[in-house]
Amino acid sequence: MYARILVPTDGSATAAVAMEQALGLATSYDADIHVLHVIDSWHYDTSIESAIDPLRQRGNEYVEQLTKEAATAGVPTTTAIEVGRPAHRILSYADEHDVDLIVMGTRGQGGLPKRLLGSVTSYVVTHAGVPVHVVPLPDDDT
Repeated sequence: MYARILVPTDGSATAAVAMEQALGLATSYDADIHVLHVIDSWHYDTSIESAIDPLRQRGNEYVEQLTKEAATAGVPTTTAIEVGRPAHRILSYADEHDVDLIVMGTRGQGGLPKRLLGSVTSYVVTHAGVPVHVVPLPDDDT
């Protein structure tokens, strides 16, 4: 049913929980996981490479953490760091790599209230051409 599962990450707790779900699905369906981090060109000056370097390094750390989890579970992983508007790049990546499923958290580091979908997740759910599995952060009463 699923051969390629995309897990976008911004380093948030919900991205980590989404990865756990994606690993379970990948194991069940013998699927590969693609881990994507997008450097948000809307919030950062991405015209200067030296300004992007620290953001790329932080993105590498996020991607590396999830890749280690996939390796431990024996799930093949492809990684990417891209620059652009996160929701648009997630959808483009999914199309370009024939992704069958996107697994992502309800919200990232944007700090929205618990019960609301984040703007990136909302856009992806609304515009994706493939199923989107949205994973909430377990209620921690904070």
